[in-house]
Amino acid sequence: MPELPEVETVRRGLSPVVEGARIARADIRRDGLRWPFPERMADRLTGARVLRLGRRSKYLLADLDTGETLIIHLGMSGRMLISGHRLGAFHHDHPAPAKHDHVVLDMDNGARVTFNDPRRFGAMDLCPTAALHDHKLIRVLGPEPLGNSFNGTYLNATLSRRNSPIKAALLDQGIVAGLGNIYVCEVLHRAGIHPARKAARIAPARRATLVPIIRDVLSEAIESGGSSLRDYRQADGDLGYFQHSFRVYGREGEPCVTQGCTGKIRRITQSGRSTFYCAQCQR
Repeated sequence: MPELPEVETVRRGLSPVVEGARIARADIRRDGLRWPFPERMADRLTGARVLRLGRRSKYLLADLDTGETLIIHLGMSGRMLISGHRLGAFHHDHPAPAKHDHVVLDMDNGARVTFNDPRRFGAMDLCPTAALHDHKLIRVLGPEPLGNSFNGTYLNATLSRRNSPIKAALLDQGIVAGLGNIYVCEVLHRAGIHPARKAARIAPARRATLVPIIRDVLSEAIESGGSSLRDYRQADGDLGYFQHSFRVYGREGEPCVTQGCTGKIRRITQSGRSTFYCAQCQR
């Protein structure tokens, strides 16, 4: 599933195309994806101007001049693809409709934004912009890891009350929004913390170091365009490249890259997910 860096990369790709543009036509080709689409979705989108394209955790948020916000979740395999608009030195013509093109937005600037989702685990919803923070998908989210409210004091206090493994705690979207399996594995390796350690039993000074490490890992991933695993692509169809910088994720049996460490990467299963770590330098 795309994590924060992938969603932020998609947002940055879509922003110059859709912000300020009006949706000339919304073509909704099915009743819903993971959940049913909102009532009259095509009518409510057609004619609306996109004032701002933001992101909250793993959700894209398109604020419309109708007073509503379009909430988009990419799910396991969702992609937002741009055509008919010049991206850098290239111009992408509109492709023929594909089997899994579920929502197509034709903008008044000639661009087309297509939501393609083979597995149909994505989601879209519309809600009043003024009530966005109370939406069931948004109100449960913790602070953004790249925002000011996410700091050492907050994380220390929160983790001190958690008896769950540190990996599970960091995956809790109510503690920190947007982190997923890939980047938590990478963060814990850089921090030298074993993924099965109980969060509350980690020394406060070590817990506090997680904040800058989380910021660094996410920022590096965003600059690399995210990680292209399975179905993920950027909005212009390009691949992300952060997977070439993975220290542990997907590297079971390979040597640890930490200088001076002679260990090898191991894999365990936590809550049904694969965890990659080095038993020698993560304690």
